[in-house]
Amino acid sequence: MWEYTDKVKEHFLNPRNAGKIEDADGIGEVGSLACGDALTLYIKVDDDNIITDAKFQTFGCASAIASSSALTEMLIGKPVEEAEKLTNKDIAEYLGGLPREKMHCSVMGQEALEQAIKNMRGEAGTKAEHSHEGELICECFGVFDEEILQAIKANDLKSVEDITNFTKAGGGCGKCHEDLERLLAEAQGEAAACATPSATPAYPAEGMTNIQRMHLIESVIDDDIRPALQADGGDIRLMDIDKTSVTVQFMGMCSGCPSSKATLNNLVQGKLREKVDPAITVTEG
Repeated sequence: MWEYTDKVKEHFLNPRNAGKIEDADGIGEVGSLACGDALTLYIKVDDDNIITDAKFQTFGCASAIASSSALTEMLIGKPVEEAEKLTNKDIAEYLGGLPREKMHCSVMGQEALEQAIKNMRGEAGTKAEHSHEGELICECFGVFDEEILQAIKANDLKSVEDITNFTKAGGGCGKCHEDLERLLAEAQGEAAACATPSATPAYPAEGMTNIQRMHLIESVIDDDIRPALQADGGDIRLMDIDKTSVTVQFMGMCSGCPSSKATLNNLVQGKLREKVDPAITVTEG
């Protein structure tokens, strides 16, 4: 279990400024339900360029909720020019520190703030868009190379494990670890490797026997779903398979979580439909 500071616990149990600003001047959306963490940040700015209100809607773990809550407290009353200087380190320090494995939650807050300010200035939409030059590195969590490079440089990251803690990249199937090593070398000024990332293999269930299908479902749960849940203190158990009907049981932090229904549909069922059979339905036993 993660060691949380009292301030993290307080912001998780009694989050500040949760909700939506209907006439927000700037909106920033980062993450996705399928990746396990999602944040929408709303800011209201007056004629003097002061942030007069900030609210958030977060889907994620205790650290994600606490980081979002803390960020809104830090923003209200602050000039936009000062707000855009805030870093993920500032958010973590405001909370008295975060477990290193949870630093990606503070990074998510910083990214949402950057997007909300760009949206306020008319420089971008509400959702972070990646340029065509950007390379998708981690398919499990949808993390692009520029995000990883920014995190490496801003936080002086030294290893693949560090990158996973701060961005989630590499925390799923692990196939992007070689690319993460390449980005580390690039950020450190070393010659980047020229290897092309290998293509993600397909997992067609068509024509498989029942035993083969069962093994494939178990493999997707072990390789793609369980690591994402374990990253937030949860876990999953496969209970039953009946053709296209799959029954699972959530464990750890996921057991009884208010967001378990969304996790079941978006992460578990979504991954199994993507990599096994689009007809699969998943229920919680």
